[in-house]
Amino acid sequence: SWYLALLGLAEHFRTSSPPKVRLCVHCLQAVLPRKPPARMEARTHLQLGSVLYHHTRNGDQARGHLEKAIPQFEDVKFEAASLLSELYCQENSVDTAKPLLRKAIQISQQTPYWHCRLLFQLAQLHTLEKDLVSACDLLGVGAEYARVVGSEYTSVYPEQRWVLWELQLLLMERKLQEVHPLLTLCGQIVENWQGNPIQKESLRVFFLVLQVTHYLDAGQVKSVKPCLKQLQQCIQTISTLHDDEILPSNPADLFHWLPKEHMCVLVYLVTVMHSMQAGYLEKAQKYTDKALMQLEKLKMLDCSPILSSFQVILLEHIIMCRLVTGHKATALQEISQVCQLCQQSPRLFSNHAAQLHTLLGLYCISVNCMDNAEAQFTTALRLTTHQELWAFIVTNLASVYIREGNRHQELYSLLERINPDHNFPVSSHCLRAAAFYIRGLFSFFQGRYNEAKRFLRETLKMSNAEDLNRLTACSLVLLGHIFYVLGNHRESNNMVVPAMQLASKIPDMSVQLWSSALLRDLNKACGNAMDAHEAAQMHQNFSQQLLQDHIEACSLPEHNLITWTDGPPPVQFQAQNGPTTSLASLL
Repeated sequence: SWYLALLGLAEHFRTSSPPKVRLCVHCLQAVLPRKPPARMEARTHLQLGSVLYHHTRNGDQARGHLEKAIPQFEDVKFEAASLLSELYCQENSVDTAKPLLRKAIQISQQTPYWHCRLLFQLAQLHTLEKDLVSACDLLGVGAEYARVVGSEYTSVYPEQRWVLWELQLLLMERKLQEVHPLLTLCGQIVENWQGNPIQKESLRVFFLVLQVTHYLDAGQVKSVKPCLKQLQQCIQTISTLHDDEILPSNPADLFHWLPKEHMCVLVYLVTVMHSMQAGYLEKAQKYTDKALMQLEKLKMLDCSPILSSFQVILLEHIIMCRLVTGHKATALQEISQVCQLCQQSPRLFSNHAAQLHTLLGLYCISVNCMDNAEAQFTTALRLTTHQELWAFIVTNLASVYIREGNRHQELYSLLERINPDHNFPVSSHCLRAAAFYIRGLFSFFQGRYNEAKRFLRETLKMSNAEDLNRLTACSLVLLGHIFYVLGNHRESNNMVVPAMQLASKIPDMSVQLWSSALLRDLNKACGNAMDAHEAAQMHQNFSQQLLQDHIEACSLPEHNLITWTDGPPPVQFQAQNGPTTSLASLL
């Protein structure tokens, strides 16, 4: 009776809003001095380890309790091994986690749920180390085991999960011709499977996430829309179903690839990724706010590492949106927030260090600190092995060299490595279109206008094909500038007006500033005094907004992050005296 009373109190404190973790831990600790039976003691160590792992940063104590639970009873040891391996991974000790999971897998074959779950955890560890072949082998073992124990749902699930890793492997090896047959087969398996509605919808979400992320990785923003719409409808269906409506009879069927609440955040996340790539930045902001609110609620009760990963990826995307919309100060504060999240987890920092330096490089471009931008992009290139991110960084580094105007040898070397006409290093439609734009920009600065027009028309063709609105706006305004320089005012106007309209819709503050300056000069040249005055007023308004934001950003203590290029992110920042660049260089 005393055990049940203490357990009930601990659960009450754990599920309070907000959780009263200290009181929960006190109740569980009070069990141990009373010398309970061995099973109760093992269960209490597991519960203490779980609470300390999920709700505190006291990894040492959590590890101690979980290690005491592992040698004990079957209903305790597998859960303890699973949690302990997660803790090791969070501490970047993957080599310690792998043998622990292998041993647990060997002795869990009579416990289907835990055998499947532990196999997937080990497969995920191999994925973290880029060993996709071993991950696929483990998933094959899981699929065969699930078939033997008669779990149709779980045997389907590893097949889906196997496609996820196999798809990544094929993308890395650029065997894109094999991707679509795999996705088609996977879709047929899911649609033909009959069973529990929640399980079927869960599998469908998994498959659609695969499809959507595949299209987004390929930069195909328009082609992905039907799949993304299906995914959003599917998550709405899942949210109306109750987990306890139909409980499966087979223990192996209890295994889910992701909790329902986490799926909702994941769907928000891929929607934000799509909106950012397509240039629907207000929509990206709306879904980011929803996702972060949901994450805040979930993290009150669950400190699962995947939630922190979701949060960092959301922030990475919204930071890029802020830089486009002219909110550099907010973007810088959110970069600092990503730094703080990475400080809490070595594994998170290891996975996102290159992205963090890339974001700082983009921020440096926005405040015209080109030397710092070059240093940040160079650091990011050193840290990444991801081909798409590498191409993205090189493209932006090339834009820095173009702006500096005196780095021709380095620039030619970079442009050759991202030549969109032949041997482009990645399959991304969006990145290839951006490479054409960079070539056009360089040709413009070199005064080779016909060559610039060819590259920019190629960008327009590709960006229009996949609704890449920002690239379309940038290409139109640059073409308009070329025609203005050539004295073709009518054609220039035909380019600049739609560029301005599209930039306002995104909204892209830099393109609006550029377009309004061109419209002012065009209308002056054509004798349209009223239109010229209106465009000049718009240009003045955009200039003031950008200047005010520039001064605010450069005055923040976080601005000193632009000098960080080595080691973990700095913990504290010193205040900045003022903006580091002139108004003339900004505009």
